[in-house]
Amino acid sequence: MIAKPLIDALPSGGCSASACGSSAAPEDMAPEVWAKVKDHPCYSEEAHHYFARMHVAVAPACNIQCNYCNRKYDCANESRPGVVSERLTPEQGAKKVLAVAASVPQLSVLGIAGPGDALYDWRKTKATFAAVATDLADIKLCLSTNGLALPDHVDEIVAMNIDHVTITINMIDPEIGAKIYPWIFYKHKRFEGLEAAKILHERQMLGLDMLVARGVLVKVNSVLIPGINDEHLIAVNREVKKRGAFLHNVMPLISDPAHGTHFGLTGQRGPTAEELKKVQDACEGGAKLMRHCRQCRADAVGMLGEDRGQEFTLDKLPETIEVNPAKREAYRRQIEAKRELAAFARMAVKPAETRPGRVLTVAVASKGDALINQHFGHAKEFLIYRADALGVKFLGARKIDDQYCQGGLGEDSSLSRIVELIRDCDVMLCAKIGGCPRGELKAAGIEPSDAYAHEYIAPSIAALYAARCAEADADA
Repeated sequence: MIAKPLIDALPSGGCSASACGSSAAPEDMAPEVWAKVKDHPCYSEEAHHYFARMHVAVAPACNIQCNYCNRKYDCANESRPGVVSERLTPEQGAKKVLAVAASVPQLSVLGIAGPGDALYDWRKTKATFAAVATDLADIKLCLSTNGLALPDHVDEIVAMNIDHVTITINMIDPEIGAKIYPWIFYKHKRFEGLEAAKILHERQMLGLDMLVARGVLVKVNSVLIPGINDEHLIAVNREVKKRGAFLHNVMPLISDPAHGTHFGLTGQRGPTAEELKKVQDACEGGAKLMRHCRQCRADAVGMLGEDRGQEFTLDKLPETIEVNPAKREAYRRQIEAKRELAAFARMAVKPAETRPGRVLTVAVASKGDALINQHFGHAKEFLIYRADALGVKFLGARKIDDQYCQGGLGEDSSLSRIVELIRDCDVMLCAKIGGCPRGELKAAGIEPSDAYAHEYIAPSIAALYAARCAEADADA
């Protein structure tokens, strides 16, 4: 429930979607497009507060080699793309989807993202989607691909009502691509180096054009590799926008040597948070950016930022599964009510009239529903926002490797790492915080606050920003 004192204290007037985050029905989006994305947590930043996705690992084969990829099976410890705990047959995959849908009413999207390539292993991907669509009509179908085989399957993609496709495009210059892809397998032949990158680029662009022409929403994923394609991704962003991509997701390279990738073993580092933000900011004005990606495993289950996959391994699935459509529909009605409340809260906020140079960076602990509703010590990630004269903007999520509260006790070593993680933030908003972390944050120049506990994130940050500006003006 929105706290009335907060609403009453705010000036009247509306706010734009760009000012207060994704609105329930953005004015710059056609109704038919909004209908496709409003329940998709990857294609809508607003939806990721309310809806869950799952990936089923039914497509292990791949037709290219990426220097940042090492597909691993029977692995529960690593949280990154290409990793799964168990490979599934289409029949097993469909059964797992039904089991999750029966237990997780938030589930709105089924994605197939490997652990190889969903289109190179198309027979298995298609069989899985067909089985799920028969028994679960309300779920959206989504796939990820490197794009090499994409043009061969566009007609089938459209025929199966798969209206969300993600293509990983790391370059539009084959000279750069040759540094990322050692080889591809195309038309029963292996190609290497520059020739391989040229073929891959041409196929990716053709597939993107074909999907857009057929009305399929396309998200482009790009892995930012410092010293190789970091500056080049700005050109990639402009090109995919020109070709009609709906969203562009610039992700950091994961290059831990323990993962066994070529880049990891040869010392290629990933970008810092500042370097990632610099490239993302430089892409502003091009294709719309996705900033809420969590770089999910190929068998991820649950809300973005959480993975419940180990709850639904094959040995834990019930013999008989019954999905209750009424329960799933009731959840969607609850979400629509929450969205109306969130929209009301946004409309109560008028962007502050202040000097353009005034900026507030805020970290938020949230369990979902677009609320400040999590204890500091229980947070597994922080959502980072920027407030300025134009409004409130989501910048991304920062994962916490070790929670502060473990077994009811605070871990000092974890606290120091958490403080370092958000050292560039001015304020930390959470539902509750203990004395020790409160003191450590203050010592680092970060103001901890639970004054907006269980309030909506964007309006609370806007109100805090306006109050800060008023205080600064009074002191001036």
